[in-house]
Amino acid sequence: MRHRRHAHGLHGVALLVVLALPGIPVAGDEYNLPPIAYATTPAADAVALLDRALEQGRQHLDYSERFGYLPALLAALAVPRDSQTLVFSKTSQQKEHISPDHPRSLYFNDEVYIGRVPLGDTLEIAATDPRQGMIFYVLDQQQVAHPRLVRKNDECLICHDGQTLTGGVPGLMMRSVFPDAQGQAILKAGTYLTDQCSPLALRWGGWYVTGTHGALRHLGNMTCDEAAAPAHVDREAGANRVDLKGVIDEAAYPEPGSDLVALLMLGHQTQMHNRITAAGFAVRVALAQDAAFRAALAHPTNALQESTQRSLANAGEEVLRYLLFSGEAELGQAVAGTSTFAARFSERGPRDRHGRSLFQLDLVHRLLRFPCSYLIYSEAFDALPEPLEEYISRRLAEILGGQDQSAAYAHLSAADRSAIAGILRETKPALARWWDAHGFPAGTGAWP
Repeated sequence: MRHRRHAHGLHGVALLVVLALPGIPVAGDEYNLPPIAYATTPAADAVALLDRALEQGRQHLDYSERFGYLPALLAALAVPRDSQTLVFSKTSQQKEHISPDHPRSLYFNDEVYIGRVPLGDTLEIAATDPRQGMIFYVLDQQQVAHPRLVRKNDECLICHDGQTLTGGVPGLMMRSVFPDAQGQAILKAGTYLTDQCSPLALRWGGWYVTGTHGALRHLGNMTCDEAAAPAHVDREAGANRVDLKGVIDEAAYPEPGSDLVALLMLGHQTQMHNRITAAGFAVRVALAQDAAFRAALAHPTNALQESTQRSLANAGEEVLRYLLFSGEAELGQAVAGTSTFAARFSERGPRDRHGRSLFQLDLVHRLLRFPCSYLIYSEAFDALPEPLEEYISRRLAEILGGQDQSAAYAHLSAADRSAIAGILRETKPALARWWDAHGFPAGTGAWP
């Protein structure tokens, strides 16, 4: 593998993280049947709401000669420009337009993801519906009087659905491949399935990475020769880049770089969304089957079957481990991006009386200062089936209160547990009410 400059700039190794969600099975396309009915249920995500506003004339998207509808779409959906990351592996439906010279740019907030290829025909969009999980759309980049956001099921789910890739539900993915100088994956070199537990050394190939990370190394900003991959990887070549000048045409993108902290956050967030979706789907199916079984009994009972309770527990534990960053790869030294992303993200709330927030970053030892995902505030989390919400609430009480000292949560110090409990008590009222009703005390993070 080598770092190479030529007339068109730098080439790199491809890393896309694929989400594997063990323990939450949803067979085949079962989600297209009741009680989920993914393909036929009207979406209620932010993109669907925007499209209805466009249809009714309540919203308008301005067209930019330079970027098409991208700036207007970012503004309409409150997706920050500084979340920009750049991926140059040919891993989109518009792969013929993607190369190390013309990377695809990605932008995201807590619930929407937008992809743009400079020479591409469409913007690719994914949005989280509170009940239906990830919904996929495209927006034509040709200027028209009345642009519309078009939902795409079959085309997008060819890649964005699979037991190995997304846990058997419509979801998002990043996976690691070794591409050649044109961005094509060298499949015989193998691939990596990575998540927030993956060490930095296995992340970000095929992505441009702008930021500093000291002696830590990653796979970004590089390409590899087919004969050399994957045995000879020169991670020094792509390390600690602070800009992409002379590498790409920076003027072709709203932002000049591919922020390291945004990449870290993107890796966490996409996988958290998938786990919430997979858990919600599995439990809704299990509850529907349970209700049908009990209705068929001569003497029906209100008690859930043992198999349903196991499904609840399996789904809940998958969400909890990821929510609380169990097994997260330690950074070990300071990392920093090159945009305003980290500063803006850390300023977000809600905050408790001590000024603490789940949006505060660490970026020395780990991603977040308080290791509990901010997506606990998301509509998708709040829309989980009630029995699953209650299971997660009880288990959070046991974990944060110190009753659960298992290896899965050994990374949480007593101070971590107390701080997370205190933040959640003051910033997530529904959870606080459940804790109050079940004896979880304020402030201490411990059971009486």
